[in-house]
Amino acid sequence: MRKDFDRAHLTAHGSVAVLTMNHPESLNAASAKMVRSMLAALDEIEAPDSGLRALVLTGDGRGFCSGANLTEPSEHGGKPLNVGETLDHVYHPLLRRLRDLRVPIVVAVNGAAAGVGMSLALMGDVVIAARSAYFLQAFARIGLIPDGGSTWLLPRLIGFARAKELSLLAEKLPAEKALEWGLINRVCDDVALKGEALKIAEKLAQGPTTALVLTRALYFQSLDNVYERQLEAERDAQVQASQTEDFREGIRGFINKQPAVFKGR
Repeated sequence: MRKDFDRAHLTAHGSVAVLTMNHPESLNAASAKMVRSMLAALDEIEAPDSGLRALVLTGDGRGFCSGANLTEPSEHGGKPLNVGETLDHVYHPLLRRLRDLRVPIVVAVNGAAAGVGMSLALMGDVVIAARSAYFLQAFARIGLIPDGGSTWLLPRLIGFARAKELSLLAEKLPAEKALEWGLINRVCDDVALKGEALKIAEKLAQGPTTALVLTRALYFQSLDNVYERQLEAERDAQVQASQTEDFREGIRGFINKQPAVFKGR
């Protein structure tokens, strides 16, 4: 299966969806048109009859995403859209959609992940980068502040000092250093990136989908919850997970000493 959108295309590899940002001439700079394309592709992935149970998000060509597209003409009658409105109506809906997506996400970072492109990359449940990839908080280079959730995510991923360093100095962070700092999960050779990402996604696609997505939600909640509230959140999520067919299959496999065959239900 392949479906093309204005600035993205969607393919299926068994039960794994691959969503590729597709505007290589701009290193996949994220325009409103691209974001709409990605949201439409996510609708396809989450359709009840899609059979898709994991997502790989990547970019076409030499870059993952070079940030917001600052050169594309405005779609609002030539009148530039207020920066705050752009965040509210373009980028924030996509970031929230990825956070709440009903399947696990593997991000395969090829080349630059800059500005809001870095924020997109960090929405992955597992983030794998090519050895030549890099991450860049580019905002200070053009007189802006970090957005796309950067000031919330970065201190929690790599600590306060390193987060400020990345944002204030606006220096490239190579993939190997990003791994060392705990920003991402894995680094691989460039030629192996797609295969490694698919392998991880295929493993996730064979898992108990509801439980995996609830786990992601719990980790997001934990970053602001006190301990007692997190215990309550875990209880509520466990009740939901225990009502799935996958839980019953997991118990069957455990009792019979056989691998569980999860169906994502």
